[in-house]
Amino acid sequence: PHCSHINIIVIAKMLTSIASRTASKRILLSNGFHSSAPSLKKVAVLGAAGGIGQPLALLCKLSPNITEVACYDVVNTPGVAADLSHIPTASRVTGGLPSAGSWPPSGNTGLEQALTGADVVIIPAGVPRKPGMTRDDLFNTNASIVQTLAEGCAKYCPEAILGIISNPVNSTVPIAAEVMKKAGVYDKRKVIGVTTLDVCRANTFAGAAMGKDPKELNVPVIGGHAGITILPLYSQVEGFTDAVSAEELDAITVRTQFGGDEVVKAKAGTGSATLSMAYAGYIFTENVLKAMNGEEIVQAAYVESDLTDAAYFASPCKFGPNGVEEVLHYGELSAYEQTWLEKMLPDLKKQIQKGVDFVSK
Repeated sequence: PHCSHINIIVIAKMLTSIASRTASKRILLSNGFHSSAPSLKKVAVLGAAGGIGQPLALLCKLSPNITEVACYDVVNTPGVAADLSHIPTASRVTGGLPSAGSWPPSGNTGLEQALTGADVVIIPAGVPRKPGMTRDDLFNTNASIVQTLAEGCAKYCPEAILGIISNPVNSTVPIAAEVMKKAGVYDKRKVIGVTTLDVCRANTFAGAAMGKDPKELNVPVIGGHAGITILPLYSQVEGFTDAVSAEELDAITVRTQFGGDEVVKAKAGTGSATLSMAYAGYIFTENVLKAMNGEEIVQAAYVESDLTDAAYFASPCKFGPNGVEEVLHYGELSAYEQTWLEKMLPDLKKQIQKGVDFVSK
């Protein structure tokens, strides 16, 4: 009995010591010291009531890395935000519309509220493609929308990382960059075209061809984000060239390039790729947030680049706390891929110039 009494005293002392250490750890964490917990972020979704914006905002509401999802659009955003706000996750949701107008003019208070304090801004705003339309046909409408929203970002959240989904991305990223340059706040690490859907498609199609789970694959996709400017590097996927014939490789490459058209046709005039794009936009956003919190992240992105003579180019990029820390080289191309690269560059450069000219006109 004496012996067990001593043991009880020893155990009690140990427990008191552990409790005290735990409490001091809690104090350290609450003061922000020695914490490895992620810092929570505000993400603004511009175009949040649209076909991409709604499912993208929904996915963001589910993210443990986001503290506020700020929804903005020209219609219906309060309803979207109210709906999302009933989902039992920690993040809060706000929904803003353009201000109805006031005198003296007060500017767009809805956009201002969505963007103020935002760490990441995702822009899927714009009109969707319909059958027979190219991404270029969307240019005039979507170019002015992206210009207006980029002006808002330059004014209200100049240090935020911008992820641009609005097509044609080959032109809208240069538009946003030129707007930020005019405002004197351009940071090439933070103006980014979201090309994640091209990688998702490439992984899906390669997985089906090889009989593999696409989640196990990571096909590099380079170039731009429209038609032949999209170049999947299937030669860099181990075992792929053994699994397919030259004809099958060509068919899968073209299917990857024109995957958007496949969806537009299947939807028969009711829209374009919205659900898969929302998923890809969410994956992109989550990776940006993880990198901001110190994780090492490499993902494809369309950014200012000197890898080719095109001023903007999609390739694997290393992300860090400030966006794109390093544009990585895409590695060795097969002769087949080299042909596509040479074919694509004139088109890509024209589309980039079209965006630059739009802002300077």
